[in-house]
Amino acid sequence: MHEPDPASRPVSWTVRARNLPEHARNPIHTDAGAQAAGFPRALVAGVTTYAYLTHPVVAAWGESWLGGGAAEVRFRRPVFDGDDVRCAVEPATEPGAELAEIHAITTAADQPRATMRAWREAGPAPELRAGEQLGSVEIALDDEWGTDYGWRAGDDLGIYRERGLVHPAVWPALANHVVHTQVARGSWIHLRSIVRHHAPGSAGRTAVVQARVVRRVVTRDERTTLDVHVTVDDVIVASLEHEAIVSLR
Repeated sequence: MHEPDPASRPVSWTVRARNLPEHARNPIHTDAGAQAAGFPRALVAGVTTYAYLTHPVVAAWGESWLGGGAAEVRFRRPVFDGDDVRCAVEPATEPGAELAEIHAITTAADQPRATMRAWREAGPAPELRAGEQLGSVEIALDDEWGTDYGWRAGDDLGIYRERGLVHPAVWPALANHVVHTQVARGSWIHLRSIVRHHAPGSAGRTAVVQARVVRRVVTRDERTTLDVHVTVDDVIVASLEHEAIVSLR
């Protein structure tokens, strides 16, 4: 991959959505589980849609964004396995190409499935807010948590393998792992994440994931918001605010 021009802007990109085998741990990402929840077929994982949305940003801004940029992603409607997804870049609304807004649009409808706003600068990691402390988790940044997450899902950028960098979708995937193993009950749905990068994520290291439940809202379903820190060698590499429906009725 060539080194991006600092003034370059993201451009639109299209990919065919696919579920990864490990996502079947959440039944909503299988046909049977999705149909039980009222959907026609398996939903593609939100972090996979996020992986697609990061493609135009990383193609334009490169390693500097991976080590110091930020994004907020909102999942508005399902992306289904096999959908063609266009990651459509909106015209820049601020000078200096500091902000990018990208919509995930399927061929089945014009309404965005998901929307991501990305910034070049993340700023310092916020402190974990007061809340219910969850158990810390150690995970090796390889295999499904390493360089190939995006490649396996259809993101063909070579920067991750070439430079030994963790794909940015791994950080919300780690937050999802905490939700799945410590918070959710049965099928659940990822709604939104703010992902801040504070240092490059080198593949092959061990990450420590610390999380707190900072908000629970129970209406028809139960929504939960987590604050998450991902630390490698005592350095925070990513911090997240992560929201999900953790109990479907």
